[in-house]
Amino acid sequence: RSLAGMLLVAAGLLLAVAAGGRGSPAGEQESPPGSRFVCTSLPLDAAGAGCPLPPVPMQGGALPPEEELKATVLQLRETVLQQKETIGSQREAIRELTGKLSRCEGADGKSAAGAWNNEVGKGKDTMGDLPRDPAQVIDQLSRTMQTLKDRLESLEHQLRANVSYVALPSDLREMLQRRLGDLERQLLSKVAELEDEKSLLHNETSAHRQKTETALNALLERVSELEKGNSAFKSPDEFKVSLPLRTNYLYGKIKKTLPELYAFTVCLWLRSSASPGIGTPFSYAVPGQANEIVLIEWGNNPIELLINDKVAQLPLFISDGKWHHICITWTTRDGMWEAFQDGEKLGTGENLAPWHPIKPGGVLILGQEQDTVGGRFDATQAFVGEMSQFNIWDRVLRAEDIMNIANCSMNMPGNIIPWVDNNVDVFGGATKWPVETCEERLLDL
Repeated sequence: RSLAGMLLVAAGLLLAVAAGGRGSPAGEQESPPGSRFVCTSLPLDAAGAGCPLPPVPMQGGALPPEEELKATVLQLRETVLQQKETIGSQREAIRELTGKLSRCEGADGKSAAGAWNNEVGKGKDTMGDLPRDPAQVIDQLSRTMQTLKDRLESLEHQLRANVSYVALPSDLREMLQRRLGDLERQLLSKVAELEDEKSLLHNETSAHRQKTETALNALLERVSELEKGNSAFKSPDEFKVSLPLRTNYLYGKIKKTLPELYAFTVCLWLRSSASPGIGTPFSYAVPGQANEIVLIEWGNNPIELLINDKVAQLPLFISDGKWHHICITWTTRDGMWEAFQDGEKLGTGENLAPWHPIKPGGVLILGQEQDTVGGRFDATQAFVGEMSQFNIWDRVLRAEDIMNIANCSMNMPGNIIPWVDNNVDVFGGATKWPVETCEERLLDL
């Protein structure tokens, strides 16, 4: 049974005894003469007004479990303190009650017992649950008090265990900081591993790229050796440059450049069947003037000679896929020009950039038209075909000399730009091959 119920019974007993009783024996000081004690049982509901029950903690509600547990502990602690005060204040009353009970059960035990039994028969026996010895009642109350104290300590211990992490945010922060520190160290370790792997991968990639470049260089050297083997010309001038595709990256380049010229003669052998137009057999560009000297057949236009961006149309027809010998002469005096095909003069004119000397220090390109010095080629203006024996003189050659060169009866290299192997470089897939132009020309006839 609960402590509250036991206290209720004890309080009822105290009220019953205090309400009346039989007279005490002579000489006793506890009761005045002539008084009598009546031992009468009281119902439980009759003691409610004199012995209020301790407040019972409310269970459940909207509070969190930790707050509800804390409120319960506080209420239990207050109840224990109240019960301690009640027990202390009623110890003397209990001792007095003990003496009076002894008198009730003493000399007049029979009549008192009869009266007691009669009264009990009439009402509810509220003493049936209590021990007969009051000392046992006090001992049981003491044990109950100790049990309550033990339960209180247990509840407080559970409360501290359950709310320690909530009520102590500093401990929680320390734990989280330790955890975050561990995670940070793991992350830094993983980053370091990734950096090492990246470095290894970079090293492997660099080594692989170096090996690839080495292999490519070796392959290019081998190709150059093979080209040299194929270009084992009988003489330095017996070769041709082949430009098989109309692109902006196949071309040849003359290593030497031109001095300042007041007259020139340009002769070359070429073969092309490209349409429309054979493109640009050669171009010479200087800083500030990309069209210093250009020979071009572009689209459906006739072959044109450009000097300092001035234009003269030439009566030449060379796109039949056969070898043709072409010579062009020009002089700054009055801008006079002449055009020869296969040793025959087909056209002449004047006022082509008169009194303009050819500027020195430019770039001479075979197969492409230059929009800037040495570059910005246009694929639509590229030469498609083969050429050989490109020579330049710093004077106007006689018609007889040009005829002899075209008939292969005389070999006359250019005194400014001669056609020799070590003076011509090819790029972008253009190739040099051995050839005897006069023999191949005879095959075309």
